[in-house]
Amino acid sequence: MPQLPVGQRVVSNWPVLDLGVHPEVTCGAWRLELRGLIDNPLTLTWDDFMALPQVDDVSDFHCVTTWSRFDNRWRGVRFRQIAELVVPRPDAAFVICTGADVDPSSGTPYTTNLPLARAVEDDVLLAHTWEEQPLPREHGGPCRMITPKLYAWKGTKWIRAIEFADADRKGFWESRGYSDTAEPWRNDRFSR
Repeated sequence: MPQLPVGQRVVSNWPVLDLGVHPEVTCGAWRLELRGLIDNPLTLTWDDFMALPQVDDVSDFHCVTTWSRFDNRWRGVRFRQIAELVVPRPDAAFVICTGADVDPSSGTPYTTNLPLARAVEDDVLLAHTWEEQPLPREHGGPCRMITPKLYAWKGTKWIRAIEFADADRKGFWESRGYSDTAEPWRNDRFSR
């Protein structure tokens, strides 16, 4: 398989794309609420999160706006580790992730949806470090989700909640016509 998905171009920088809002979330104030169809609902503090097993990973980053950045070095917690901590129930098939950013024109919080099976893949991380530096605020710091095999909008910036659900619910961009599956290798940008 070629390294660059169809319709993409390589960039060396990391462009900033968002709802136009960069919430200021300090590590001391950061919380991750884990809820829904799970046996162990809980809220993690930053210290709780950092006490979980940490991993380093290198992956590509593909934006729906046609750019890709290769070989990003991340550090964080595998989503699978989070799932193992909360124990999804058998009927949990999707995750709905919510960020701290809110669309200023509608007041709608940023959410995205993923099948649970995609979220627990090895390279899906809740990342706090990029290129050996704390994740920059404009890119979702102190913590964002990354989904390297999918377009980047599936990786929630400023992540603050993960709900495990039995049914799919369209997120912010999906409800505005973006693809539910978001597969870069299929040029799967928009709903059909």
